[in-house]
Amino acid sequence: MYIYLSILNLLTVWVMMAQLQQGGPDEKEKTTALKDLLSRIDLDELMKKDEPPLEFPDTLEGFEYIFNEKGQLRHIKTGEPFVFNYREDLHRWNQKRYEALGEIITKYVYELLQKECHLKKVTLPVDATESEPKSFIFMSEDALTNPDKLLVLIHGNGVVRAGQWARRLIINEDLDSGTQIPYIKRAVEEGYGVIVLNPNENYIEVEKTKAQVQLSSDSSDEPAEKRERKDKIQKETKKRRDFYEKYRNPQKEKETMQMYIRDNGSPEEHAIYVWDHFISQSAAENVFFVAHSYGGLAFVELMIQREAEVKNKVTAVALTDSVHNVWHQEVGKTIREWMRENCCNWVSSSEPLDTSVESMLPDCPRVSAGTERHELTSWKSFPSIFKFFSEALEARTSSVKPTPTRRSNRIKYEEL
Repeated sequence: MYIYLSILNLLTVWVMMAQLQQGGPDEKEKTTALKDLLSRIDLDELMKKDEPPLEFPDTLEGFEYIFNEKGQLRHIKTGEPFVFNYREDLHRWNQKRYEALGEIITKYVYELLQKECHLKKVTLPVDATESEPKSFIFMSEDALTNPDKLLVLIHGNGVVRAGQWARRLIINEDLDSGTQIPYIKRAVEEGYGVIVLNPNENYIEVEKTKAQVQLSSDSSDEPAEKRERKDKIQKETKKRRDFYEKYRNPQKEKETMQMYIRDNGSPEEHAIYVWDHFISQSAAENVFFVAHSYGGLAFVELMIQREAEVKNKVTAVALTDSVHNVWHQEVGKTIREWMRENCCNWVSSSEPLDTSVESMLPDCPRVSAGTERHELTSWKSFPSIFKFFSEALEARTSSVKPTPTRRSNRIKYEEL
């Protein structure tokens, strides 16, 4: 394979050099001959011999992996951790294999939420028809009826789904650090109701029909003559691009289209929808949020859209390395003041856990999560967050302003 690749690259360079030279008929004939030679190389067949089909098992056992008693993913036979580079020099295939495993992990976590955490799966939208795209969230049996406390969990952006903080941690570290399960179990033990959001489940993908593929390419309103000239240029460009694409991606994947879920087409929409239909309708006097990364931005957007309701019902908010920005999101003064009193952001830092970290933004206090790894901030700050919630609840019941931590070196954000 390496010999084929070297020859291919060398011939390509020769063609390019020949095209740059201002020569006579002999040079043009050489260039034509080289082009003809390259066109005879069947890159599809060349790569298919090297890259296995993009077909993977649909179970953990099929991958020959299992979670051990410590919640670590280990190979059934060797006991070794997951190996990404299963086949050397086939990064794309290895990545597809990793993604296939990730989809199995997502379903596995869903099962744990229902079997171990005893949460129920609730379909969204609440009035969805049989044929429309749907999403879902998870909640405890007492989520809407618990009169005291309700915990709401929001993960970040990307491939993670309900119940996860980071897929990479689940695969390479363990379930405790990568999932929200420790938060759920601790919350249930302390008498909270629980709602687990699913903000990245915004659409379903369906394969395009041949008619849809053709329609998408012929949907221009330009005059026929102009479109023909444009199509000719595009075909030439596509021909050159496909020459290299055949090598890079011989197993062309199916063309799909996205069908967005009504009122849940983005993390921000999802957070507002769940607030309107569940959280705001709950009996709990004290609602607490844990929002990681982009989940923090979604919470701030919720505050902007439902300020009075959130202030009335939410007791405290724990952010973990949140990517919200009060300037870019145009957060008003009253919200910023509320965040200073009721929110705390545990950020990635080399400082010890709960040490104050300076911020240039006048929103909420920032303290160290005790780790420099973004994806680990929710896990490392886990004990501090529940302490923060307890202090906030005590302060609210005694009509005293909640304090994010007891440390004396807390930055006074009011002075910034």
